[in-house]
Amino acid sequence: MSKSYYLTTPIYYVNDKPHIGHAYTTLACDALARFKRLDGFDVMFLTGTDEHGQKVQKSAEDKGIDPKTFTDQVSQNFRDLTATLNFTNDDFIRTTEERHYKSCQKLWNTLIENGDIYLGSYAGWYAVRGEAFYAESEITDGKAPSGAPVEWVEEPSYFFRLSAYQDKLLAHYDANPDFVAPKSRLNEVRSFVAGGLNDLSVSRASFSWGVPVPGDDAHVMYVWLDALTNYITAAGYGQDDEADRFPSRWPADLHMVGKDIVRFHAVYWPAFLMAAGVPLPKRVYAHGWWTNEGQKISKSLGNVIDPVDIAETYGLDQMRYFLLREVPFGNDGDFSHNAMVHRMNGDLANDLGNLSQRVLSMIFKNCDGVMPSKPAALAEADETILKEVDGLLERQRYHYDNQQFHEALKDIWDVVSAANRYVDDMAPWALRKTDFDRMGDVLWVLAETLRQVAILIQPVMPEASAAMLDQLVVPDDARGFDQLGQGSHMQGGQAIDKPVPIFPRYVEEESA
Repeated sequence: MSKSYYLTTPIYYVNDKPHIGHAYTTLACDALARFKRLDGFDVMFLTGTDEHGQKVQKSAEDKGIDPKTFTDQVSQNFRDLTATLNFTNDDFIRTTEERHYKSCQKLWNTLIENGDIYLGSYAGWYAVRGEAFYAESEITDGKAPSGAPVEWVEEPSYFFRLSAYQDKLLAHYDANPDFVAPKSRLNEVRSFVAGGLNDLSVSRASFSWGVPVPGDDAHVMYVWLDALTNYITAAGYGQDDEADRFPSRWPADLHMVGKDIVRFHAVYWPAFLMAAGVPLPKRVYAHGWWTNEGQKISKSLGNVIDPVDIAETYGLDQMRYFLLREVPFGNDGDFSHNAMVHRMNGDLANDLGNLSQRVLSMIFKNCDGVMPSKPAALAEADETILKEVDGLLERQRYHYDNQQFHEALKDIWDVVSAANRYVDDMAPWALRKTDFDRMGDVLWVLAETLRQVAILIQPVMPEASAAMLDQLVVPDDARGFDQLGQGSHMQGGQAIDKPVPIFPRYVEEESA
């Protein structure tokens, strides 16, 4: 049986339309899910929408419609985005679904039975924008650390005994140093927990749009308790087939989140799970934010980046490559037109696109359109480059398992650069006249390099890699990672068609 891998995006809040941040998180998960499938894993990749809470209720009221109609409309925007950007999620969860209500209420009842929830009253600072509670010490000029305005709230509330889990959380971080990444986020989380934890308000009685608290209709669950539970809902928790599905899917291998919600995922969520006796996820990775041409992205500045516009302007695979290559994953990054064009015309058109076009054109023209056969013996220069190509997969696995997508792509492009140097050094166009057999060997080495590169870039650029593999006449069932490395070199002999460029250069439209 194949190994299983379960990864999740955060579920996206439905009070507005999707932007580049949503696309970035889901893209990173999509690349990882594709990588794991190609590597023989049984993958479950989850995304979805978070549809409850005061902010959603208010947004619906502002539009003059009921919350369910509002969330149906906005959730569809996120579902449409997954199709437009070629994401391969296996499930799309909505927190307004019946299966999710069952899961949340089971978790709540378990926490009540275990003595971890009690009824009290809440008085304190609350930010509607982030649906988060803040201590007095965290408030500056009426605002939370996130910049969201806060309001003083007093109401009856159920509380979760978060304070009882301080030592257990710290012990878990110490025993599992990879539980939160990158390391700067782990330090931030550990520092927050070490500073002391107060019990957490986990219900609201001042509005009604949420999962009802079992046995007390006056309360709905705090939106973050409801939202985080989605990860176990989709794995089968609280469902009729829980016994069959949940043990094989949970714990999740990875929760991918933005850095602004790491506290919810690395403090509150593990504490809820500890209290319920449910295993903890293996890893929470918090990535950075994007700016636009050096400016912070905000609706007030009118510089929100629409990922669909970017894909239409530059190409979908080009956008996917840029977002995962440009910035060390985990850091903040800047989206700029010049940087995008530089990557497209440099890395894609010049380096990989030109290499593929040159090599296949020479084979088509000089070898009667038939792929040269695998050489009986290799020259030292051939062995040097093939050794680099054959060794790529192990390093790719390491980078993907550590969410270092930029490093994975850099490693592949190092090999592409080496192949471009090799073709210049070997000069197969000159060998055609002086040593025809040697020309065939050189072109085979280059085509084999392209084949392995094309297989390895599938997670990031699925359409471009498929076009490359089609031109190399690699069968659909021979594109997995089991086809990589020294033992799987192609034999050659297949007829190829005249190649067409995979990565066209981006040319600025001249203004009138």
